[in-house]
Amino acid sequence: MSDLFVSAGLENDAPRPLADRLRPQKLEDVVGQDHLIGPEGPLGRMLGSGRLASMILWGPPGVGKTTIARLVADHADMEFVQLSAVFSGVKDLREAFAAAKARRATGRGTLLFVDEIHRFNRAQQDGFLPYVEEGIVTLIGATTENPSFELNSALLSRSQVFVLKRLSDEAMTLMLAKAAAEMDTPLPVTDDGRAALINFADGDGRYLLNLAEEIFAIAPNEPLDAKGVAAVLQKRAPAYDKGQDAHYNLISALHKSIRGSDPDAALYWLARMLDGGEDPLYIARRLIRLASEDIGLADPLALMIANEAMNTYRFLGSPEGELAIAHAVVHMATAPKSNAVYVAFKAAMRAAKDTGSLTPPAHILNAPTQLMKEQGYGAGYEYDHDAEGGFSGQNYFPDDMARVKFYDPKGQGREAAIKERLERWEEIRRSKSS
Repeated sequence: MSDLFVSAGLENDAPRPLADRLRPQKLEDVVGQDHLIGPEGPLGRMLGSGRLASMILWGPPGVGKTTIARLVADHADMEFVQLSAVFSGVKDLREAFAAAKARRATGRGTLLFVDEIHRFNRAQQDGFLPYVEEGIVTLIGATTENPSFELNSALLSRSQVFVLKRLSDEAMTLMLAKAAAEMDTPLPVTDDGRAALINFADGDGRYLLNLAEEIFAIAPNEPLDAKGVAAVLQKRAPAYDKGQDAHYNLISALHKSIRGSDPDAALYWLARMLDGGEDPLYIARRLIRLASEDIGLADPLALMIANEAMNTYRFLGSPEGELAIAHAVVHMATAPKSNAVYVAFKAAMRAAKDTGSLTPPAHILNAPTQLMKEQGYGAGYEYDHDAEGGFSGQNYFPDDMARVKFYDPKGQGREAAIKERLERWEEIRRSKSS
């Protein structure tokens, strides 16, 4: 029986949620995390060697973080103490550490499991360090957020980070089979109803079992198909937090899909972000950056289209304005790509920092006064419009600086013609200098 029910004083025959009744009793019963707890997984190898280090379990909700922590404590024959950073404060931590210290004196170790550990502030996280270092507790922290951003580096350096995966369709199908066995009756859904149920759960095993329990309770006369499942269940909102990992992961996926010239994948990630509630203007701003950075002069029209998509959305709003953003996404994904100007600009900025305050060559300086003319300002300047082909071939770098080639067009799209012109002008420049 779950410790939660025992602590609540409930008897063995008291009603328990299906998800609690199906909680795995040993590590090999945990589904969907073989990469971690299998014999060749990092946690499996750690336990197999008889050693146990503090760790952070990072993964989405409902994938087994609490269950794994509890089973690790059982495997290591340690006292399992659970705290939640949402409900616990400094007083709770002090009591847990004091009890662990007393328990250690009797020869028994303590595994301290802290759920949502990222919700503790930096000072509270620092408070774990001496007890972890002295071995008074073995810490297992669970978090749905990226530990690199949310946890102290000192705490991370003393822990191993294990990543739990979103449950696959196969893993959730297995969980539904276990649910049917526990209920001693088939789940009353058709094949497409089962697929819809799994889709509703969106990788969360606990939520899946809660949904299955609801269907068992309804006990429909006929198995529910996909429409029937949708009619009786509330679809879960997509796992998306505009300020956290999902936000950055999905915008990165959109950006790289466009850069990789995959319009279908780009449209999918765009739809995922919009469905998750992302601000379309944020996406539009990112597209403007992308048009400049990854497409550039290979298709200068992309930057104008990205800007117009943003203006269209501002004018029309949702949902009509979102179509303009989709147009921009498809245009940019199918456009020729060049980051040549982006690379050139960064190189020019580095050169500007390195070379300091070099003066432009005298022949390209204006000479509005007689004194400046006497100093050689403007002497020898050739007006390019009067030169043959509109190109004089003069040097425009400082006299004390060798020529540097910053811009190297890729030869894609419109840059092909630019590349050809630059090569022709370079030949003229070399012939003139020689």
